[in-house]
Amino acid sequence: MSHFLSVRDLARDDVARLFALTAALKAKQKVRDRVTPLQGRTMALIFEKPSLRTRVTFEVAMVQLGGAAVYLSAQEIGLGKRESVPDIARNLSRWVDVVGARVFSHRTLDQMAEHASVPVINALSDLEHPCQAVADFFTLWERGLDLAKLRLAWVGDGNNVCHSVLLLAALCGTSAVVASPPGFEPEPAILEACRDLGGRVRLTTDPREAAEGANVIYTDTWISMGQEAERERRLEAFQRYQLNETLLSFADPEVLVMHCLPAHRGEEITDAILDGPRSVILDQAENRLHAQKGIIIHLLGGE
Repeated sequence: MSHFLSVRDLARDDVARLFALTAALKAKQKVRDRVTPLQGRTMALIFEKPSLRTRVTFEVAMVQLGGAAVYLSAQEIGLGKRESVPDIARNLSRWVDVVGARVFSHRTLDQMAEHASVPVINALSDLEHPCQAVADFFTLWERGLDLAKLRLAWVGDGNNVCHSVLLLAALCGTSAVVASPPGFEPEPAILEACRDLGGRVRLTTDPREAAEGANVIYTDTWISMGQEAERERRLEAFQRYQLNETLLSFADPEVLVMHCLPAHRGEEITDAILDGPRSVILDQAENRLHAQKGIIIHLLGGE
C-alpha cells in the first residue's frame, strides 16, 4: 500500500495486521510506554475543511510516535489556486515523509497521490473517510466481536463516511443494510465495489427495517460542511431517520450505537442515545488516534 486514499487500498490481510498493530500501539500508550519509530519523521497536514478529531489525532499521533506534524490551512497554501496540486505535492515530497489531506474533492487527493513521491492519506474527502472507518471497525474488533457475524445498520445519509464503512464491512465480512431517503443512497459505484469484495449490502427506505435485529446502528449528521444551503430540505427528508429510543427498540438488545461526530444533537440522534449505555461513540473518537498511528506506520514500512 503506497497511499491510503480509500478503504479499497486495503487487502483483507492488511486489515488484520492493521488492527493488531493498532491494538499494540494503544496498549503501550495506555501504560505510557513510549514507542517512537518515527523519530525524525514529519507529516504535512493539509486542511481545506476544519476539524477537531482529525487534526488533533493526526498531530498527537505524530508527536507520540516521535515525529512531528506541520499544519497547512487552505488559506496558507491556496490549494489549486495560488499553487497547483501537483506542484504542492512535488514540493512537500522533498520535505516531509507523509502527507495527510482533508479536502472537498476526492480528485484533489488523486492528483496529489499521482505527483507525490511520499505516501498520501485521505483525512476526508467528498467520496470517503477511510481513517474513520478503520477506527470504527477496530472499535468493534477490540471488544472481541466476530465482525463476520455482525449485522450493521446505517441510518441516514449515504455519504462519504457511509461509503468507507460499507467498503470495510465488505472486507471484514460484516453484513450491512442502509436506510436512507430516496435520493440520498450511497453511490452506485461504491455499492458495486462492495459486492465485488463479496460484501452483503442491502438498501431500504425504512429505518425500522434496517434496525431490525441490528448488532450495530451507525448514523451521521444530515447536514455536512458545505451543505448548509440544503438544511431545510434535508431536515424534511430525514425526519423519520432519527436514532432514538424507539428506533433502538427494534435492534438487538445488545446493540452498539456509532456516530463519527460532530453530532447535531436532537437531529440525527438524541442525547439519550448518544450519551447512553449502548453508545461507543467516544471509543470511536479515541481510536482515531491509535488507528491513524497504525496507518502511518503501515505506510512508512514500520512495525
